[in-house]
Amino acid sequence: MTTTDLAPGALPRGLFALPSVYRPQADTRLLAAALAQEEVGPLTDVLEIGTGTGALALHAARRGAATVTAVDVSWPAVVTARMNALLHQLPLRVLHGDFAERTPGRRFDLVVTNPPYVPSPGTRLPLRGAERAWDAGPDGRLVIDRICRGAASLLRPGGVLLMVHSGMCGAETTVDRLTGEGLSAAIAARESVPWGPVLRSRRAWLERRGLASPDEKREELVVIRARNL
Repeated sequence: MTTTDLAPGALPRGLFALPSVYRPQADTRLLAAALAQEEVGPLTDVLEIGTGTGALALHAARRGAATVTAVDVSWPAVVTARMNALLHQLPLRVLHGDFAERTPGRRFDLVVTNPPYVPSPGTRLPLRGAERAWDAGPDGRLVIDRICRGAASLLRPGGVLLMVHSGMCGAETTVDRLTGEGLSAAIAARESVPWGPVLRSRRAWLERRGLASPDEKREELVVIRARNL
């Protein structure tokens, strides 16, 4: 299976993807556009958290990053990203596991992440299946907040974090929490997109939670940019 609807020059085309792996969508493209604004070169060490197909990691590698490390808790995603690195002949180090456990003591110049952020019934991420790519607890912040807490220790001085998520999760909350960790943070980009099938299937629950109104049909995506001072 491949995905070929990405804008030329933004992300690699023709990406292989195993069935349970999250394929690049509007949030991936919005994050790629933000990544394109950052300086990436032979002195830049990059980390992608939750790499999926490896699209963003490959984008950074294609721009000439010194090293690109990609981490994912899903074995199918790890296999997919490694396959895409081989197909595109780009150097990626793809690791399986939790980002904090797989990068102890390491610091990066640029961290990019499209974490799970869809509000979901229950308090824990699924242990397996495609849902682990998007389900993130009742407020959608289960992984976002872990990244906020760990960002300062992952970034070198002057290093940058780029994170995309739904405005439904609270963009200002993310900015405040990153600021509280000693980073300079702001909303760098926004985009409104139609609700996808996952949100549509949860409309009644989202309305009961006060996260959506009955006539709501579009979701705001945001990219948060944070710099380690």
